[in-house]
Order: sequence, then C-alpha cells, then structure tokens
Amino acid sequence: MSGDEWALAMSGKRARRPSVKALAQFEMLRLPAGELPVRWNRCGRARRISLRIDPRAGAVVVTLPTRAAREAGLALLRTHADWVAGRLAALPLAISFDEGAIMLLAGRPHRISHAPEARRGVWVEGDEIRVSGERAFLPRRVADFLRAEARARLGRLVAEIAGGPEAGLSPARLTIKDTATRWGSCSSEKVVMFSWRLVMAPPEIQHYVVAHELAHLRHLDHGAQFWRLVDRLSPHRVHAEAWLKRHGAALLRTG
Repeated sequence: MSGDEWALAMSGKRARRPSVKALAQFEMLRLPAGELPVRWNRCGRARRISLRIDPRAGAVVVTLPTRAAREAGLALLRTHADWVAGRLAALPLAISFDEGAIMLLAGRPHRISHAPEARRGVWVEGDEIRVSGERAFLPRRVADFLRAEARARLGRLVAEIAGGPEAGLSPARLTIKDTATRWGSCSSEKVVMFSWRLVMAPPEIQHYVVAHELAHLRHLDHGAQFWRLVDRLSPHRVHAEAWLKRHGAALLRTG
C-alpha cells in the first residue's frame, strides 16, 4: 500500500559512492516547475533511483541506491518535475491537532474543542473531541488519545476476526505505529502492525485492513489463496481499497 512512484533503472558507469553526510536529507529545490520540497533517501537495498510522493511530509522522496550520485537523482527529478509538482499540489490541506480543527474519527467528522477547566483528559462528546488542560499540551494529548483509541479498536477487530471461522490466525503481538506508506504489516514472526491513523477511517475500512494483515499469518505472499482468505474474512475489500486510495493522503496529512 505505497504511494505513487516513478523509477529509472541505473545504467552506464557506476558513480563513485558519495558521502552520506554530504547528502542533505531535506531541501527546497528550485526547478522549472517551481520550488519543490525534496527529501533524499539513500537505501542500500534499492536497485534503481525512484521518486515517491510522501503525503505526510508534503514532499517528494528521491531514493538513491548506495552508489548512485545525487546528480542522477536530480536528473530524474527534473525529467518528472511537472508530475511531481502536480501531485504535490493535489495533496489535501494539512490538518493540525488544534482548537477548532475538524478531523475524522471512525469516518465521522469531529471538531477538536479545548476545555481548559475540565479534568477529564481527552474524551468524545457527540461530534467533538474535547481536550482538558493547558492549550500548549493539546496536540500531544489528541495524538496520544488517537493512538490509544487505535490500539483498543484495532485490537478488538483482531480478536473478533481471529476468533471467527478461520482458526490459527492469532498474532504473536500487535503493535501500533505511525507509518508513512503502509497501513499495516505482518512479519514472519507473526507480529502484526497497524498505523494509528486507521482509527480515523470508517469501521469497514479498519475491518478490511485488519483482515488483510491477519490473512498474512497463513499466506505471507499475495497469491490467489491469500486473496480468497481475505475475502472470507472481510466483505469490504473493493470498497476499502478504493476509499484508501481516495482518502488515504488526508489521513496522512492529519496531525
């Protein structure tokens, strides 16, 4: 479940390995398409130079193999500058966790409301996420609340789906993280991971992603048997994949 990507295979002479320290991780580059935010990523596993839009950072990520020169990445970036500029311009507006912000919780819009005199931490009241305490701590408290909600809601789904007709799908451990390109994963050690941002998606989207990762406990690949199991575990695959493709960037741009 990764974002858009353009790739260019390396060819010709191998460039001398540049210094990792000399490669700035983030910079603003002025190109014919305008000024673009660029994040550089050197990856020993990469076999080709690639471009990827990172919705959360609002930047284009240029991934370079170990021996690729920065100039080769710049050449690819210049070639596809119009595409990159268009994709960045199409990103939804970023939403900060602050007083009055409207964000999704389980697919429904909720307004963040500061209640400084209250002593209840963070709680949901109607269509509001109410936050007590000092204003300076509001963003952190909302983020902590959403992570806890994600662990509770996704944990219940894991237990529900794993306890269904399909036996032997219980993971060894459940972890909640803030990922940039994946909504979930399952390791060969049977550890399942989910992005806390899924708590903002509608319940049926959460159900599908949990079912998808639990199916990997039996089939680590994406073969025909895997997809048959996914469809037995959740009826929401087609809708969920379309929803995440359309709205996933907005989740990554929240918080």
